[in-house]
Amino acid sequence: MSIALITGSCGLIGSEMAFFLLDRGMEVHGIDNDMRSYFFGSEASTNWNLKKLSVYKNYNHYNIDIRDIDAVAALFKKFENNISIVVHTAAQPSHDWAAKEPLTDFGVNAIGTINLLEATRLHAKDATFIFTSTNKVYGDLPNSLPLVENQYRWEVATDHPFAADGIDESMSIDQSKHSVFGASKVAADIMVQEYGRYFGLKTGIFRGGCLTGPAHSGAELHGFLAYLIKCFVLNKHYTIFGYKGKQVRDNIHSRDLISAFWNFHQNPKCGEVYNMGGSRFSNISVLEAINFLQETYSKPMSYDVSEANRQGDHIWYVSDVNKFRAHYPKWDYTISLDDTMKEMVEAVKERQ
Repeated sequence: MSIALITGSCGLIGSEMAFFLLDRGMEVHGIDNDMRSYFFGSEASTNWNLKKLSVYKNYNHYNIDIRDIDAVAALFKKFENNISIVVHTAAQPSHDWAAKEPLTDFGVNAIGTINLLEATRLHAKDATFIFTSTNKVYGDLPNSLPLVENQYRWEVATDHPFAADGIDESMSIDQSKHSVFGASKVAADIMVQEYGRYFGLKTGIFRGGCLTGPAHSGAELHGFLAYLIKCFVLNKHYTIFGYKGKQVRDNIHSRDLISAFWNFHQNPKCGEVYNMGGSRFSNISVLEAINFLQETYSKPMSYDVSEANRQGDHIWYVSDVNKFRAHYPKWDYTISLDDTMKEMVEAVKERQ
């Protein structure tokens, strides 16, 4: 039986990938110590997802902290050269939280990543290594694009090269404010590239826009769409941070993202970087998301718009996924944003 190792296996992307591989008969070993509840409180805990994964006989769980190199190395050594794919989704994912504990943020995002890379190099050198990076590696440089304010959203000027398809991998990661979180993810991103290019590991770096779906344990500090929908369903007040609520995010459903991971695994490359998000297929502003929910469910939502925006946050970000499409032409989106949001509404109701 083929072996997969997934970090953050109870989170949004990790669990989606785990279920995907388990359904294909793979033996999945998941690493997740529920640090999300430490970051964002008990409401963000992913333990509910562990219960669903534990139903599978071929799922094995490890309450390991990826900052612990000895524990990570011991697990990899246990399956010496029998791991075919490593999917690294574990992270501290919030701008605001990172500023409170920079050492914890860097430890999880950067040190944890190199621990996994080194364990892969020494004990699973032929495995595919997939890393969920972030568009925050570009810092706030996207905010320097020529932006136009419309009624409910910001847009890039129509004569700009990024207007048609979004931001591609040519955007610089230098000369910008990243936030502490963004900087730690840059360190990890570059190291995953280097283990591919220097050591020849089969590493793929996916710089995600907003990754979303029904398995997302949304919290105020992370998971814009998941948290917004949770507030809507549970009649909680929602605060928009800055930019008049017109900031635009592209959202990709977790199932479409792990489909991209699987395509990469079928023909992996060394140290390749891909922007991966909803692109022009699936993007929305905060105000547009609120309007959609109110109109679809004929229900008002309580919200306000704060004047202060989060440092390093994007005003407009849409991913250009053409590079990945060119390398993997069989991949495509399967779930629209409207359907994603409806699915997430039902998931919140079900969990309650």
